[in-house]
Amino acid sequence: MPEIGRRKVLGVAGAAVCGAAVLAGCGGAESSGPAPGIKGKEIVKAADVPVGGGKVISKWKIVVTQPTAGVYKAFSAACTHKGCAVGSPKEGVMTCPCHGSEFDASDGTCLKGPATAPLAALQVKLEGDGIVIV
Repeated sequence: MPEIGRRKVLGVAGAAVCGAAVLAGCGGAESSGPAPGIKGKEIVKAADVPVGGGKVISKWKIVVTQPTAGVYKAFSAACTHKGCAVGSPKEGVMTCPCHGSEFDASDGTCLKGPATAPLAALQVKLEGDGIVIV
């Protein structure tokens, strides 16, 4: 039986640790729902969310979109790859500036990796002239 050298053992162990770290880091950002105390509060004026676009509310790391006139959607703005905040939608796509993941602005699904999971959806409603977290 061939003898296994110290370097080979350390290399294999290092690869296993790095692989576990990569899996843990890329498995997705933790989704804990809306920020405490935000439920029932207006997070943005409807007029500030353009049809076919959206607006990132940095204070709560939420992105609100209006895929079609009068239809509002909200998602966690935390990319499911490493947690960086996605940008406002352009041409129906929200892009993460850190690693280039792309998400559909109408339903939050992942269109392009490295992220694989969709953005966490939040339920919202139009109340008066504002968008409220339900």
